[in-house]
This record gives sequence, C-alpha cells and structure tokens, in this order.
Amino acid sequence: MEIERKFLINMKQLPDNLESYPHIRLEQAYISTNPVLRIRKKDDVYILTYKGEGFIKREEVEFPLQEDSYTHLLTKTDGNIITKTRYLIPDSERTIELDIFSGAFDGLLLAEVEFPCEEDAYSYQPPTWFGPDVSNESTFHNSTLSQMKKSDIQELLTNLANRF
Repeated sequence: MEIERKFLINMKQLPDNLESYPHIRLEQAYISTNPVLRIRKKDDVYILTYKGEGFIKREEVEFPLQEDSYTHLLTKTDGNIITKTRYLIPDSERTIELDIFSGAFDGLLLAEVEFPCEEDAYSYQPPTWFGPDVSNESTFHNSTLSQMKKSDIQELLTNLANRF
C-alpha cells in the first residue's frame, strides 16, 4: 500500500545546493492507465508497477524487469513517456522525493512524501518551500500526464507558470 501526498513546487523556491542531494533519472511509460500498469527505468533498474485506484492511499505492487523486457514493453505503451530527475531530500523522519520533469513536461515540479499511515499523511506539515497540495487532483498523476495531448500539456504548463 502506498500512502503519499503530492505538492506543486515553484522553481524559484527550490532548496539550495539541490545537486548535492542524491538523485536518479527516471523514465516511465504506461501500458494501461485503467488499471495503471507502468514500466519504469530507474537509472539502470527496470520495474513493472501495478497501481490501484485512489489518491493519497492506493495499492502499489512492483515487479523487477530485465532491460530487454523493458525495451520490449516500451513498444507496447501509449502516450507520453515521462522523464524526470528525482532528488531525495531528507525531511525529519521522511524523505521528500522532488521530481523535476524534463522533455514534454519541462517546467513541472512535484514533491511527493510517503507515509506509514493515513494519520501521518494528513497531519504532515510541509516545508515552506512547498506549493499547493495536489494530492487529490488526478491531473498530477503521472498516468494522467502520460495521456495528455501536446496542447493540453502546454495549457497545463502555462497555468502553472501563472499560478506562481
């Protein structure tokens, strides 16, 4: 079970020395968005993921893949391939996963924080550099982003730029 909250981040509010934090390159694509079946390349690790329905709390099961299986499945995906750099930033007892998107979604920044239980998730006080909580907005699910048309992506990025 995955329990997480998700926040928009303003590029002007990023922590200092961002490159000093551990970070990984992610590439992911979707075989299906209902149910969610995702393949992901995480540096040199390959993963197939099933995600259930929901927002803050949802089922998530991961399976290891070989590189050749990932490459084969990538040809079976639909929509946008999501690329981003994920920075792992310590936050008290938790880790902030700061995603800085590239490619078609260049300019989108999201932070995710995972929790052991819903009570902790709802009582979480985010750092001051976090923007609005978008945990309950399906627009910011990566599976939703993967299905956006180019014009919808541009509209989303323009709206976000105007929001900050």
